[in-house]
Amino acid sequence: MSHLIVSNLTKTVGDKTLFKNIEFTIYEGERAGLIGINGTGKSTLLSILAGEQEADVIELDHPNKYRIAYLPQEPQFQEGETVLQAVFSGDSPILQLNREYEDTVSLLSENPQSEELQNKLFRLQQQMDSEKAWDVNALAKQALTKLGIDMYDQQVTKLSGGQQKRVALAKVLIEPADLYLLDEPTNHLDVQSTEWLQEMVLRLKGAVIFITHDRYFLDEISTHIYELANQTLFRHTGNYADFLEARAIREEMHAASQEKLRNRYRSELKWIRRGAKARTTKQKARIQRFDELDSKIERGSNDANLELSLATTRLGKKVIEGEKLSKAFGNKIILKDFDFLLQSGDRIGIIGANGYGKSTLLNILAGELEPDSGEVIVGSTVKRVHFKQVLPSMNENQRMIEYIREASNDITDAEGVRYSAAQMLERFLFPLHTHGTPIGKLSGGERKRLHLLRLLMEQPNVLLLDEPTNDLDIETLGVLEDFIEHFPGVVITISHDRFFLDRIAKKLWVLNGQGNVEVNLDIYSDYLEKQALAQKVEAKELKEVKEEKPKQQKVKSEKKKLSFKEQKEWETISDDIAKVEEQILQTEEDISNAGADYTKLQQLTEAIDELNKEYERLIERWTYLDDIVNG
Repeated sequence: MSHLIVSNLTKTVGDKTLFKNIEFTIYEGERAGLIGINGTGKSTLLSILAGEQEADVIELDHPNKYRIAYLPQEPQFQEGETVLQAVFSGDSPILQLNREYEDTVSLLSENPQSEELQNKLFRLQQQMDSEKAWDVNALAKQALTKLGIDMYDQQVTKLSGGQQKRVALAKVLIEPADLYLLDEPTNHLDVQSTEWLQEMVLRLKGAVIFITHDRYFLDEISTHIYELANQTLFRHTGNYADFLEARAIREEMHAASQEKLRNRYRSELKWIRRGAKARTTKQKARIQRFDELDSKIERGSNDANLELSLATTRLGKKVIEGEKLSKAFGNKIILKDFDFLLQSGDRIGIIGANGYGKSTLLNILAGELEPDSGEVIVGSTVKRVHFKQVLPSMNENQRMIEYIREASNDITDAEGVRYSAAQMLERFLFPLHTHGTPIGKLSGGERKRLHLLRLLMEQPNVLLLDEPTNDLDIETLGVLEDFIEHFPGVVITISHDRFFLDRIAKKLWVLNGQGNVEVNLDIYSDYLEKQALAQKVEAKELKEVKEEKPKQQKVKSEKKKLSFKEQKEWETISDDIAKVEEQILQTEEDISNAGADYTKLQQLTEAIDELNKEYERLIERWTYLDDIVNG
C-alpha cells in the first residue's frame, strides 16, 4: 500500500512561523480534510507537498515513482493553450499520449489531405487502444462537461477565473496519482457540480488531502481531519462530524478542568490575601504553587461565536421594493417583470445555475446597476453594504487596525455597549498581537475576512453578500453566521454553500435563466431534495411513455418481388436479429455486474445504445422485407 510520511516540516514566511516540526502519514484510500483559520498555512502546506514551494526543513518518505496531482487555489496556464491541451498537460505517459492524439486530430482537421498526419493518427489510435487511453479521454471530456466547460478548443487564458479553476480541477481528477492535493475544489461550483465532484473524489484510488469551506462536502468526503493550529498539525480520525463531536467533548472537559482550577485559585487567593508569612519552606512552596496555578488559568474567551446584536438605523415597513424589473444583455434575459418587497428581518438566498444573473440582480439591489425597465424603490432609512466576490484594492502597507478604523473606531450593540475596532478584530479571529500587521502580509482569506469586518463596522441595516463563503475558513464562517443570526436588518446572499444557506436563508429567490424568479420558502437542502425527486419522477414517466406509431392503411398495389440482394438479406436477417438480442442481454448483465467501475459503466452504456439502434434498424428492415414476401 502506497503512503507518504512527512516529518519535521517547518515553514516560516517573513517573521511568522506557520508550522514547526509537524509530522503525519497518509495512506492510500485516506481522504484528509485540512482545516484551520485563514493564515495558519493550509495552502502553503499543500504547495510544499506538491513541490511548488520550499520548506525551511522537511523529511519525506514514500515509494519510488510516487505521483502527486495538485490543484492550486489560483491555477496558472500557458498562453495560447486550449482547454483540452491544458487538461492533458500532465507528465504521465497516458496523458502525454492523449495530448498528442488530440493535437494530431486538430492538425488533421486543418489539413485533411495530409497523408503523414493520417498515418500518424492511425498509429496513435492503435496506441490508444493498446494503452487503454480512451477511458481517460472520455473521462476528461465528461469531467469538463459536468463542470460546465463544453468548448474544448477555446484558449484557457481567455476563460473567467472560475472557469479556469474548473479546467484545472478536471485535469487533476483524470491524472493517475498516489496523492491528490485539492485547494478549495468546490469554489465556483454549483450544487450539481459539487455533488458530481463528491462522487469522483470518492472513486479516486490514491490518498487525498483537501481544503474546503463546504462543510457538507467535508463531512461526506473525509476519513480524517487534519487541523492546523498553533504552528502544529493535529490528526483526527473520522469525518467532520466526528471531529466536531470530539472537539466538543474535549472543550467540555477543558472547561471542567478550568473550573476546578478557578475554585482552587479562589481558595489559595484567600490564603495569600490574609498576609501569609513566607518564612517557612512550607509557605514558600504554597506561594509557588499559587503562582503556577495563576499561570494555568485562562482569562478571556476564545469563543469564535459572535453573538452580537448591532444597533442599526431602524428600518421602516418598506425596505427595498422592486416594480416590474427587467434586465437583459443582448439576447440573454436576466430579469423579466420581477416584483418584490423586502421587509425588516428578511433572510433571502439567491440561487440558480452559473450565468443566470445572480450577481446582476444583487448589483441592481445595491444601486450599482440600472434595470432596463422597472424601478427599485429604497426606503429612506436604508443603509446598504455590498460584499462582492472580488475584493477591492487594498493598501498593502496599511496596518489592519488602521484599515478598520477608517470605517469606524468603535461599534455599538443593541444594548448600547460599545466595542472598539481592536475588540472587533479579536472577535473576527485576529489576535491582539497581529493588529499592527501590514495588509500585504495577510493571506487571501485573511484579507477577505478583514474587508468583511470593515463593511460590518459601518453598521448597515441591509447586507448584500455575493459568495461570502469563498476562501473563508470554517471558523470564520461560524463567526459570520452567528453575526447574521443576531443581525437585526435584512440579509440577501448568493452562495453555493449548502450549509451556509441552510442556516441563513429563510426564503429563496430561484432564477431560471429565462428572466423568471420563483419565490420558494423551503430550506435550501429541502429544495434541492425536492428538485432531485421531481427530476427522477419526470425521467421515470418519460421512460414509461411509449410513443405508438400511427397505423398506416395498406394500399393495394401490384405485388412486389424481392431483388436478388434483398432475397439474400431475407435469408439471414432473423439470425442477425437473434444475435443482436443476445448481445443486448449480455451487455445488460455486464452493466448490472459493473458495480462502481465508472469507466466500464460508461463504455457499456455507449455499447448498449449502439446495439439498440442496430436492433431497431434490423426490425424496421425485417418489417419491410416481410411486407414484400407476405404482402
